[in-house]
Formats: sequence, structure tokens, C-alpha cells
Amino acid sequence: MDEAEYCDDCMSISRPWSRGRAAVLYKDNGRKLVLALKHGDRHDVVRPAALWMAHAAKPILTANMIIAPVPLHWSRMLRRRFNQAALLAQAVADQTGLSCCPDLLIRPKRTRSLDGLGRDARHQTLSDAIRVHGKRKAALIGQAVLIIDDVMTSGATLSSAAQACFSAGAADVCILALARVAKDT
Repeated sequence: MDEAEYCDDCMSISRPWSRGRAAVLYKDNGRKLVLALKHGDRHDVVRPAALWMAHAAKPILTANMIIAPVPLHWSRMLRRRFNQAALLAQAVADQTGLSCCPDLLIRPKRTRSLDGLGRDARHQTLSDAIRVHGKRKAALIGQAVLIIDDVMTSGATLSSAAQACFSAGAADVCILALARVAKDT
């Protein structure tokens, strides 16, 4: 992969996934799009967002790759009423023809909000917070996985999810976000 293809943090921080993409930057309209979906119940943005995400992911997709959303803890799911990553994952699966496994990953550990936390605190907070669902472990062995989230800030959530997949025997893990936060390098 050409250095120009790496995001700011990925040029200096080792990541557990092999490849990753984001459709937009988390600023201006990209930020408005994510917030409309996440906190504004604007499910109508899922389909167009998934089109952009599928296009961005095209170079990293492989045949028989399993798509999995970043999970929410049940208490956050109850409060929000939906998992925006799951909506995006299913829509990307529909666009690409790949299979989506919405319950591949679980979040048994309730973590505090990551808002306002720095990179190290985010990674520490999410350490071992995400696991592969027990009934999905056998099907994951030797598989390639595409983990989907709405926004990548530090990469802590996606790192925790990727490590869980590798620990359960996944052959490869890639990540896809609707938006990524740009940082000064």
C-alpha cells in the first residue's frame, strides 16, 4: 500500500487490521451526515452512505468476506434504539453482495463514552470490551472479515473489534468507516 493511502494515525501507529477505508472525512458535511444518522434518527442517509462506503471499500473487498458491524452494549442500544453501524453494515452488504453477520461481535463490557478522551484513554477503555459471539466462533475460523463503523476517531473501537476477530481465528480483518477524523501530523 502506498504511504499516501494511509490515514494520519496509521502512518505512525501499528494497527491490527490489514487494510481500511473511510468514505468521507469527519468534518463539514461528513460530520453532519454522521451526526444526522447517529443522533438525529435519519435512517434515510444509510442507503446513500452505503453506496459511498461500498465504493471506497472496493479495493479491499474479497470474495466470501463477512461483514460485521461494531456492536453496541445492550444499555446503549436500549437508549439509542438502533445500532447505526449495523444499519450501515447491512446496507453495504446489500450493495456488495457480501454476507452480513450482525451479531458476529458482541460488547459484553459496558464502557464509558469516549467523547473527550485522548487516544491512549480510548484504547485503554476499549481493551477487551468487544468479543466474538460464542455461537459465531466456529464459522469465523479462516474467514476474512470487514468490520464496519460510522466514524473512526482514534481507531480504538475498530482495534478492539479486529483483535477479537483475530483471537477467534479470522484469517484477515479489514475495516470500513463512513467517516474518519483527520488529525494533524
